[in-house]
Amino acid sequence: MSSSHASSRQRAPLTGRRILVVEDEYFLADDIGHALRKLGAEVAGPVGDIEDAMAMLQGAGVLDGAVLDVNIRTELIFPVARELRARGVPFVFTTGYDRFSIAPEFHDVPLWEKPIDVAAMARTLAGLIGDRRA
Repeated sequence: MSSSHASSRQRAPLTGRRILVVEDEYFLADDIGHALRKLGAEVAGPVGDIEDAMAMLQGAGVLDGAVLDVNIRTELIFPVARELRARGVPFVFTTGYDRFSIAPEFHDVPLWEKPIDVAAMARTLAGLIGDRRA
């Protein structure tokens, strides 16, 4: 990798990556999308309900990562998380609740409690994705 390509990857580590955002709070979804785009990502969504999220998984093409709100309109996001995990797609959770709201099978997933530091969350996701397709 050339040094100019490497330095541009450091500035925009999600360049060429497609990230699904599932968040039912409009302003937070917008902030997350902005932070991800700033790191070079293409944002899939955001979507605000489980049904639309599952539809995105079926028809969105390649996804490189995801940001998932744990509680979407009173439904838990775990079916979407299970599908992403089965596909080997890294993701992070956001929630207004604490870690006790997370199913034990997902205790290894980074959790960002609201109000979240959106930029730091986006950088964490970028780190999880790393150079998986490089």
